[in-house]
Amino acid sequence: MARAVSGLPADRLAPLLRAAERCARNDASPRGNWLTRAALLRLLGLVYTMAFLTLALQGPALLGPRGLLPIDSYLAQIAGEAGSRAAGFWTAPSLFWWNASDGGIAAAGWVGVALGLAVLAGYANAIVLALLCALQISIVNVGQAFYGFGWEIQLVETGFLCIFLVPLLDGRPFPRRPPPIAIIWLLRWLAVRIMWGAGLIKLRGDPCWRDLTCLDYHFETQPIPNPLTPFFHALPHAVHAAGVLFNHLVELVAPFFVFGTRRMRVWAGAAMLALQVILILSGNLSFLNWLTLVPICACFDDGVWRRLLPGAIVRRAETAAQAARPSRAQGLTTLAVGALIVLLSVPPMLNLLSGQQIMNTSFTRLPLVNSYGAFGSVGRQRNQLVFEGTEDEVVTDATVWRAYAFKCQPVDPARRPCWMSPYHYRLDWLLWFAAMGSPRDYDWTLRLIWNLLGADRATLGLLGDDPFHGRPPRHIRVDLYRYWLAPLSAPTWWRRQRLGPWLPPLERDNPELRDYLRASGWAGVEEGP
Repeated sequence: MARAVSGLPADRLAPLLRAAERCARNDASPRGNWLTRAALLRLLGLVYTMAFLTLALQGPALLGPRGLLPIDSYLAQIAGEAGSRAAGFWTAPSLFWWNASDGGIAAAGWVGVALGLAVLAGYANAIVLALLCALQISIVNVGQAFYGFGWEIQLVETGFLCIFLVPLLDGRPFPRRPPPIAIIWLLRWLAVRIMWGAGLIKLRGDPCWRDLTCLDYHFETQPIPNPLTPFFHALPHAVHAAGVLFNHLVELVAPFFVFGTRRMRVWAGAAMLALQVILILSGNLSFLNWLTLVPICACFDDGVWRRLLPGAIVRRAETAAQAARPSRAQGLTTLAVGALIVLLSVPPMLNLLSGQQIMNTSFTRLPLVNSYGAFGSVGRQRNQLVFEGTEDEVVTDATVWRAYAFKCQPVDPARRPCWMSPYHYRLDWLLWFAAMGSPRDYDWTLRLIWNLLGADRATLGLLGDDPFHGRPPRHIRVDLYRYWLAPLSAPTWWRRQRLGPWLPPLERDNPELRDYLRASGWAGVEEGP
């Protein structure tokens, strides 16, 4: 019999406690979710590790005081608009209000890597996952353009839900607390919203998704192709059209079956999983598809996983299930989280139903429940920026220019596309966008040029190759090219055509460049002639 708590009569408390027990309960039969929890947490650990490795290795050069988009300048702007640093913190909650130095950024990244590796190795309790979620929120809120993509807030939402999938302290792969079925269903709900968001933005966006021609262009024009991309691009139109149809079926129809019978849910999960694997094989979309697999894994119960995982792991899960001890406190917490997610899901669902759908948006200061979407429009041609430098004191028609190579963006037509995913080269990704705009739209490119003119070591670390081997060039220019994937039988991977200058030759003595950078308040520009 329920006892009175905090003065509440037992007869009023009993329904709440029964609901809490249902939320915490998980079936100990072969179709429970012990293996499901273990599998999806390992995958989440991999994603967290890759996400924070990019912060540790690239963060200081991108976001440090002399980086391309300094965090400290951004926080000063927020504090000025909010009226104080305290008010600014509530506008953009982040640990970087206390330390946005190069060392502070790198330290946050390496802490995230260490915690992510622990989860990947099988150790995950609520404290570890809460710390990872807090770190991700901290960098998303101040990362500006380099962290302005849907997978960043999707990692926050996924990581937040998984906090409540595990015990508070016990971090073993198979603790005595069962995986709460309510959280499993919330992860499935997340997978459904991700699919619907991606599918609806396509139908409402580029007409090529409706006339089944988008894949004729997508593989060539996507942000960062991989070595298999040319083979996908070379497939005939009929295969591309079938691929678009498959995409629509998976993103728009399959999610409905997640709420059906077990067999329907498993087949829906298999279809969504297959689409993510195809996307991983055909391009470098950061850790987006790997992350999307996490909630998709929740569609498969232990009856599926026991056929895929080693017998020793299956037996450990069975032993844990038999000895399980549900926690009423965990059930009450899960009940509260479920109510919160339902409430916060209202704006994203209204957004999905709206003809003015917005993708990859948070409706609250903490991005706990968000709208998602990808490739609502597909480019018909691939524009590319090529940064070139020279050591000549005076630029003439005879000047020899040498090109900088980036980690993954095409520059040399003979260079094979790279493998990146689930790692992420953030500068390369933003360069793809910059090629579709102007220097005025992407003024961080001027800071990039300034740092290259000074042979800044941190900035050079973002590149694939420095043609000047650590020496500062005298001038740098940026040209705009159009690139095409070469036929599979060609001796190069790309063909290209120069379209014209994107930025004229610049040097450190250029007064307009210096004045612009000083006016922007950037600490990286030096005083002097």
